[in-house]
Amino acid sequence: MPAPCSPARLTLVTLLLSGVASLAMTPAQADTTASATPQVQPAKTGTATPPTGKQTAPSPAPAPVSVPSSAPERITVTARLDRARSALQPSTGATVYSFSRTAIETVPGGDNAPLNGVLLQAPGVAQDSYGQIHVRGDHNEVQFRLDGVQLPEGLTVFGQALMTRFADSLSMTTGALPSEYGFLQAAVIDITTKNGTTNPGGDASIYGGARDYFFPSLQYGGHHGKWDYFATGDFLHDRMAIENTTPSFNAAHDLSNQYHALGHLRYTADDDTRISLIGGVSNAEYQLPNNPGQQTQFQQPAYSGSALAQRLAGSVDSASLDEHQKEITDFGILSLQKEIGNFSLQTSAFVRYSSLRYSPDMLGDLVYNGIAQQAARSVFSSGSQGDVTWRINRQHTMRFGYQAFVERNVSKTNSLVYQQTGSDANGDPVYGDSPITIHDGSGRTGWIWGLYAQDEWQPLRKLTVNYGLRLDGVDEYTHQKQLSPRLNLVWTPLRGTTLHAGYSRYFTPPPFEVVSGASIGKFDGTSAAAASTRSDTVKAESDHYFDAGITQQILPGWRASFDAYYKLAHNLIDEGQFGAPIILSGFNYRRGQVNGYEVSTSYDRGPISLYGNMAWSRAIGKDITSAQFNFSPDDLAYIQQHWIHLDHDQRWTASAGGSYTFFHRTGHPTRLSATMVYGNGLRADSDIPNGAKLPQYVTFNLSLVQSFRDLFHVPFLKRTQVRLDVTNLFDRTYELRDGSGIGVGAPQYGLRRTILTGISQQF
Repeated sequence: MPAPCSPARLTLVTLLLSGVASLAMTPAQADTTASATPQVQPAKTGTATPPTGKQTAPSPAPAPVSVPSSAPERITVTARLDRARSALQPSTGATVYSFSRTAIETVPGGDNAPLNGVLLQAPGVAQDSYGQIHVRGDHNEVQFRLDGVQLPEGLTVFGQALMTRFADSLSMTTGALPSEYGFLQAAVIDITTKNGTTNPGGDASIYGGARDYFFPSLQYGGHHGKWDYFATGDFLHDRMAIENTTPSFNAAHDLSNQYHALGHLRYTADDDTRISLIGGVSNAEYQLPNNPGQQTQFQQPAYSGSALAQRLAGSVDSASLDEHQKEITDFGILSLQKEIGNFSLQTSAFVRYSSLRYSPDMLGDLVYNGIAQQAARSVFSSGSQGDVTWRINRQHTMRFGYQAFVERNVSKTNSLVYQQTGSDANGDPVYGDSPITIHDGSGRTGWIWGLYAQDEWQPLRKLTVNYGLRLDGVDEYTHQKQLSPRLNLVWTPLRGTTLHAGYSRYFTPPPFEVVSGASIGKFDGTSAAAASTRSDTVKAESDHYFDAGITQQILPGWRASFDAYYKLAHNLIDEGQFGAPIILSGFNYRRGQVNGYEVSTSYDRGPISLYGNMAWSRAIGKDITSAQFNFSPDDLAYIQQHWIHLDHDQRWTASAGGSYTFFHRTGHPTRLSATMVYGNGLRADSDIPNGAKLPQYVTFNLSLVQSFRDLFHVPFLKRTQVRLDVTNLFDRTYELRDGSGIGVGAPQYGLRRTILTGISQQF
């Protein structure tokens, strides 16, 4: 497993991570403590958080970095530039939950844990199938940033193109966001990537166990002169990548093979100039789990004719289908960071390619769904982002910048369907016994853009006001733009007490993957005909977002917070799976409301770390106004007149965790940690759409990590670490989805008890 910092034989290295939390410790501390005191943010920032996703109050600005005279000057420059980059995108008035390197190591699985598993430890995050998360009642409006640069949205459904292993630290920012954050605004996940300064040397690990789980990885980083380099790669083979469709211990047909890689190269030209290049790749292939016991819909002679019925009789079983999906993501970011007097700037160019290919079981999909569709989609995005900070004086700090994405979307399908030949006495369709093939394809180029300017004003010593404007536009299938004001207030009336309140006007472009009305018309008179041919264009979402909260330090190391929010949405965007290919498609509710509150507490002191979060949320929508062909006329009529729960609405969520390190002052510490995740159930259909709720569930995870320093007494071998992780410790059976609900496909059950072990070696 990658080490959190440099080995003990090196000089003291000062580590300041960009983002809302930083950690500075000696190598010995990094190896022997289960938690660490975070570096707090300046008072101008609304909130800061300790390593395990726990919210804390702001404190005065940290003192300048102190580096021993024997340390390379490059380390001092790196720390200062990291600090300047962080100041480009503050989170004044927003709510931030941070995970340091130590915190990531503490989560069961550590670097091997999926990224969504780490984020579930933050309040307001709800678990869904396919590894999806929902933050504060939104569907997929989560943006990902690498070192402050936003990646364009991709097509990944099952896998995660960004791995926990890439992160030296990460943060989740939510609430009423300042104006530098646009497009996807339910949460901003900012990953500070590993580099040769924070992770010098190498680390090789092997991790695996139940269900053919095999997860080897390798990383190496270092620096030479003005150059800094880091690379990591891993390969994952398992039989639990996609949720089981049944409550059984093992899923049928659930093999996956995935590989991921990340490279980071930096050149520090001088004390004020740095160029960095980040490149990554993710390639994953999945078998789709089967759902036994399903009834065929198009095999009866009345539908398909006697010849086809005889050919298929007994040969197609829903427990033995063979469906596959392949997902690829490649990305690259080139950034220039520059300090010029009172100005700090970072400008970046980036590209991202993502593709998704679905391969059906031709006969099985045909007789169960009436369509067997080979589907391929791809999106190529390129763009640029620039951020500038102008420190005018002690009272005013101006920030302004832009974002622009150009996207090319391509979709191709080959569909095997039955053709309608007439109707029976009851008016039901009758189909011929020879399937026909329908080809369809489309491509479109569009772009989204945003401009922002804001002033961080401190009229009083204990009061910070951040106000600004953002102008966003989208020119793809829809053509819209919006001017959005933002206002945030942060007040620290007493030492250890912080209050914040904010209002943000949001503009969220729709997903670029849209099905046209012409494509729908091609299936008229077939077994894949839509209930209606109406397909209004998915539109951009506009929101009024309000947020307020308080953070209180109760005792040294013990903090608590409360936060409340309310979102009033016009053209609220939701997504669902409609049809056999596992591809998410967007649609709008004309009106939407999301509101909730969160409570969080944490204690961090010495070798012990504890935290707990609880959140309540309600997300409702009314009147579907786009992509109507995906819905039955009865559902459309009901939703037009009534508010309904969104399918991902989950009222209560909670998470908790703790860790303790034994022998933390020795070279062989033992860390015991545990986490808990609770949800009271996502939505399902009753006599009305999304009118029922699935049962509540709670799962516990456990981790035991033993570290040894110089175990083998070989000069080039350093820390050795052995770990044991247990997911779903008590083997609770719980259902995430039952197969009903708007835009929900097959049932999905949570992972049963899984025991995994691993060993990692630094060198």
